[in-house]
Amino acid sequence: MGKRYLIINADDFGMCSSHNEATFELFECGGITSASLMVPCGWSKHAVRWCQKHKEYSVGVHLTFTSEWGGYRWGPVAHYGTDSLRDSEGYFHHECEAFEAQCDVSEVGNEIRAQINKAKNLGLEVSHLDTHMAALYGLCGNFDLMPKVFELCSEYGYPFRMYRFPHEDYVPEGLDLPIPMYERFVRSYSNIADMYNVPILDYLIYPECPQEAYKDYETFKKFVINRLVNIPDGISETYIHPSLETDEIKNITARWWQRVWEFQLFSDPQTRKILESEGIELINYDDLVKIRKGLK
Repeated sequence: MGKRYLIINADDFGMCSSHNEATFELFECGGITSASLMVPCGWSKHAVRWCQKHKEYSVGVHLTFTSEWGGYRWGPVAHYGTDSLRDSEGYFHHECEAFEAQCDVSEVGNEIRAQINKAKNLGLEVSHLDTHMAALYGLCGNFDLMPKVFELCSEYGYPFRMYRFPHEDYVPEGLDLPIPMYERFVRSYSNIADMYNVPILDYLIYPECPQEAYKDYETFKKFVINRLVNIPDGISETYIHPSLETDEIKNITARWWQRVWEFQLFSDPQTRKILESEGIELINYDDLVKIRKGLK
């Protein structure tokens, strides 16, 4: 049996205070190994101020091109050349489908640069890039996005949350593509990543659970841990959206409890002990780069 590595990433860092405070706690207790910053959001500066005092942690940029909530919205960082990225209210589109259908790839590239550069200007030492709501994967049929992403990753020298091997147990929620086509585009993207020398994962463990797993917290906990202890050999990542239970997060999303459950599960020291007892080594994106270079 080969080695099994796992990155546990906190997405939506900087989205709101409740996410920031949960992410701070998870880093400090060892419940996560990395996080991804939503640069366009109002709490990103607050997140980076903390990161500047805790440079031992791996934090990347959560490239954001959608603004999904009804009453809490955000838009592009770039001031110009973003018309195709905006909805009628001037924010990012609510859903990936509208974004993919209307975006100009050159404007996407400019906005990626703007988000990276703003993060760096705020003082973040960027460890990697990934994508909010999987908007840049082309799951709705726009296959021009990922080549641009890999081109920019190569230019900046960052790894990216793309994965080499599609797996029947790890399929994105709401996938609009037939499975054979999904498998082909994952393999084609991994080939493009190799062409640009961009380090990527072997597997991505999408965090969505079947509806029956949300029956109660204990059922959810059992399902998630069982899934993670059975990851294949190689480098995998799972991502979570942890939040403290606050009025703030309750006013943002009706499914606030799911984010609180994720915080509860990964702040429990027993979760990490179980993973490590199964021979799973928890790593971050800096480690991923070293492994790919044969330095770890």
